[in-house]
Amino acid sequence: MKQVIQNFKTGNLYIDDVPVPSISKGMVLVENKFSLISAGTERSTVSVGKANLFGKAKQRPDLVAQVIQNVKKEGLQATLDKVRTKLDSLKALGYSTSGIVMASLDTNGTFKPGDRIACAGQDYASH
Repeated sequence: MKQVIQNFKTGNLYIDDVPVPSISKGMVLVENKFSLISAGTERSTVSVGKANLFGKAKQRPDLVAQVIQNVKKEGLQATLDKVRTKLDSLKALGYSTSGIVMASLDTNGTFKPGDRIACAGQDYASH
């Protein structure tokens, strides 16, 4: 399956082959047919990712406040390690999609394979 991914450290965007996600109880697996791009959210996410460290901090003062709190709680080195880990992460973009149910572990029996549905959720309904 293909997915739009951003390297949060460098800001690079690319399309990559990723494994089909597994599903657990209460979830459905949807074959994406259409994605909705939210111009504000997507632009903001991409912009922050492409910025240097100072630019990231300037665009996300809420995260700077979290970093400061974490330094007070866990110390400088532990916080630096957390920040580096976060910056080295890859981010799947998107949170709105529509498509066809491929598999269902829906506990209510509402969704069945072949159903056409729309769904949303950060890290669940990615492009």
